[in-house]
Amino acid sequence: MSALRDALRDLPDAVFADLLESDDGYVLVVDLPGAAAETTEVLAEDGRIAIEGRREKEVPEGFRYVREDRPLFLDAELPLPGDADGSGADAEMDRGVLEVTIPKRTDGASRAIPVDEAGDDGSDGGDEPADGA
Repeated sequence: MSALRDALRDLPDAVFADLLESDDGYVLVVDLPGAAAETTEVLAEDGRIAIEGRREKEVPEGFRYVREDRPLFLDAELPLPGDADGSGADAEMDRGVLEVTIPKRTDGASRAIPVDEAGDDGSDGGDEPADGA
């Protein structure tokens, strides 16, 4: 999970993000002021989560920007923790706050791998006929 924490630290200064963890999963909260569900895309793939968010700015009539510090786009790719199940992730946008819920894998951290004898094709391997004759 340290790779994800490091990636969150590398986000632009104008992007605020929190990472929460429970026994069952993770919640990634990203502030995207001005963005909406229609202008935000979240993709989980190959152990990473990609977030593309766009906000729309309207300039009041008769005004122009003198200084502009808030970016229009966020394009971030973050590594998922090793025990996260990106295929079960859900995302929700509420008033410019993106909340991505990522469950932890439930299949356990380990699994037994059967070890077969080399050349074992399922027969008894002897030269005698199966009927013992």
